[in-house]
Amino acid sequence: MADGSNRNAVRAGRGPLAAVETALVAISCAAMALMMFVVVADVTVRYAFNAPFSWSYDFVGMYLMVGIFFLGLSEALREHDHIAVDLFRDLLPLRIKNAALSAAYVAACVAMGLIGWGGWQRFAAAWANGDRIAATVAWPTWVPYALVTVGSFAMLLRCLQRVIAHARAAATGIEAPGLLPLAANHQDAA
Repeated sequence: MADGSNRNAVRAGRGPLAAVETALVAISCAAMALMMFVVVADVTVRYAFNAPFSWSYDFVGMYLMVGIFFLGLSEALREHDHIAVDLFRDLLPLRIKNAALSAAYVAACVAMGLIGWGGWQRFAAAWANGDRIAATVAWPTWVPYALVTVGSFAMLLRCLQRVIAHARAAATGIEAPGLLPLAANHQDAA
């Protein structure tokens, strides 16, 4: 019974990975809010007092933008909030469609694995060397590499889950709920 409920939790987008994704997207949203605050404050003091923040460009570009992007990737995939070109997907038979999607997610796993591994290597080197940027504020460079690593690893796990789910659907001919965007699920059910 526990195995079946766990399988249903994964299919429905719940479970440990979804909890991690929710936490990561909350951090991503906080970074977005902070970015908007910093940019508005910087513009305000720049034009009102002719005293722009010397640190805002580096802070926003190095930390906040990287966090917004990488920490939100996996949640976007889980919720089908990404851009998908699916012009011919609905014309394919269910098994072929899922086999193709499984293969595509294998490629995505490789790409995310390489990005995550590169991020980890740069993080480890920047941490060990105490690397900082040469700017008014010497921001540590390990932070964005850590964000890349964490976000890529979460995305890798979500893509791996999709590889398995699509391969299972290709083998059995039974589509798991939540695997495809809502519009596609409704069309397959019709």
